[in-house]
Amino acid sequence: MQTLSVGKYRHLQQCATPRGVFAMLALDHRQTLRKALNPESPASVSDADLIGFKRQAIAALAPVSTAVLLDPEFGAAQCVASGALPGDVGLLVAVEATGYTGDPTARRSQILPGWSVAKAKRMGASAVKLLVYYHPDSATAAEIESFVRHVAAECATHDIPLFLESLSYALDPAGKKLSPDERRRVVVETARRLVSPGVDVLKAEFPLDITAQSGERAWAEACDELSAASIAPWVLLSASADYETYVRQVRVACEAGASGVAAGRAVWKEAVGLTGEARAAFLRDIVRPRLARLTALCDALARPWTDFYALPAIDSNWYARY
Repeated sequence: MQTLSVGKYRHLQQCATPRGVFAMLALDHRQTLRKALNPESPASVSDADLIGFKRQAIAALAPVSTAVLLDPEFGAAQCVASGALPGDVGLLVAVEATGYTGDPTARRSQILPGWSVAKAKRMGASAVKLLVYYHPDSATAAEIESFVRHVAAECATHDIPLFLESLSYALDPAGKKLSPDERRRVVVETARRLVSPGVDVLKAEFPLDITAQSGERAWAEACDELSAASIAPWVLLSASADYETYVRQVRVACEAGASGVAAGRAVWKEAVGLTGEARAAFLRDIVRPRLARLTALCDALARPWTDFYALPAIDSNWYARY
């Protein structure tokens, strides 16, 4: 078991259920949300449209999640200021710029200009989230590994947890996605290489291509392998899975050692095509029960993050050493 600072320990408590599992709502999408709101003309979607959707979704869904993940541009401060985000729900704030730079087969990530770990901590975030694009065989792999260590060091300085999200990609320019076998290897190897001390929670992709491998026994074996590779607790992101498929993935992942979820489009994606009262009703009557179901599932089956971390010895002089 690893020792965690009292600040990080307290922040992780704010993002989890009392049993110590994560059931987080992911809504830090920026350009992808713009495209979803108007596929024919993403550029016509205003910043106010993005903010409005996020406020509405957070107000409806935050009460049945343990924490929400938002971006600094269109979500975090706006949802705090409007009252959409309740004070007893954790807040993860992204620090990366949206998208990536560099060649599609050698991707690079960067911190959003004008933003930082220090500013996220100052605004009251419970944790920082960093997204990188990573393939262990890419020409930029070592650079990404160094970048993650740098951000982890910044989080240690400011005593705030780091949630690392890594998205895989194909190195073959002609290939749109990884082959099923390579996907499993890349997702597992990513956990092994990127989750160094200082990365407190991993936001992981499902380690199999379920269109090629539909059997849940194979799913469980791959999730077991991912759990063995990660020295930190991991949560399952939803990517573009449909909701019922995601529920199956979550059950298998939690039984194999995952510590919860960071649920995004799988729970709310249909709401972007609605407006007015139709959207409000869908968020209230469909999406909120979906997220509540996932929260209950995780709380029943997931591995608590406290299995991984303990506090250092606390005595009457701890504050002087802090």
